[in-house]
Amino acid sequence: MTNVIAQLTELGKDDVGLAGGKGANLGELTRAGVRVPPGFVVTADVYLNFLKSLGIGGQIERSLSRLDIKDGVALERVAADIKALITAAEMPPEVASGIAKAYQEMGGGPVAVRSSATAEDLAEASFAGQQDTYLNVEGDRELIAAVQNCWSSLFGARAIFYRSGTGFDHMKVRIAVVVQRMVQSERSGVMFTLHPVTNDKTKIVIEAIYGLGEAVVSGLVTPDMYVVDKISGEVVERQVVPQKQEFVRQPHAQPDNEQNRWTDVDWGRRTNQKLSEEEIGELATMGQRLEQHFGCPQDIEWAHENGLLYIVQARAVTTVS
Repeated sequence: MTNVIAQLTELGKDDVGLAGGKGANLGELTRAGVRVPPGFVVTADVYLNFLKSLGIGGQIERSLSRLDIKDGVALERVAADIKALITAAEMPPEVASGIAKAYQEMGGGPVAVRSSATAEDLAEASFAGQQDTYLNVEGDRELIAAVQNCWSSLFGARAIFYRSGTGFDHMKVRIAVVVQRMVQSERSGVMFTLHPVTNDKTKIVIEAIYGLGEAVVSGLVTPDMYVVDKISGEVVERQVVPQKQEFVRQPHAQPDNEQNRWTDVDWGRRTNQKLSEEEIGELATMGQRLEQHFGCPQDIEWAHENGLLYIVQARAVTTVS
């Protein structure tokens, strides 16, 4: 049987075919000694075998071959049908037990479950954000359902449309799933090791919010922004934005209920700068280290929990050559 699980410690940047772009990069970061939340990958081979063993790969291919992607109604209908086909299928017992075993070996508890397609985080195309992520997933049954939901998100309407327009074969793009210990971040955000608007490679741009990073990645919260000069290390521009609400884990949530919620930021923090000067410097230093390691400008997601900085994703910036 195909190996169900690959530990992040076993992976590197050349393992995109097995672990997808996100999984390969997280493995590379782990090997490089960067503080990455521990975890494992449900390999892309498992997804492919899932389609083959249940005989649904052919059904998906036929549905897509007849689809006119310019017909928005038909696109949404086909996407919904394919996703339902994948999520309604029974997970093969050997796969389910392999996932559950790996989850229990890492101590159980809340995890982040992230899609990691083999055609994402590439220098020549940007598939970022097209597949699903699930936060604070807890329990064997809930984790297995989240994995299948990640697989099905490969066939969201947006993803189908984008692949068709960029010439990627739907059936040749596979998807792995990253499972990591959930970082309950007090602050989180993104960092670009060049200016994402001007492409100035002498600058680092850091964005920061209170709470879980999905709020800034999805654009639901306007973050603080700090522009750091790479040579001097000085903050040459800053925008501090008051934040009224933050996205956090729901206390005592039951497995079938929403695990995360919006809550008011207390008045004492609302207008404060999200990061100290020391924390901005720590992030900027890490950004330059990762850019040097990967050999190109990086788009990085980070999180702070209990005074520790974690890197939860890094990928090449696709706006520059």
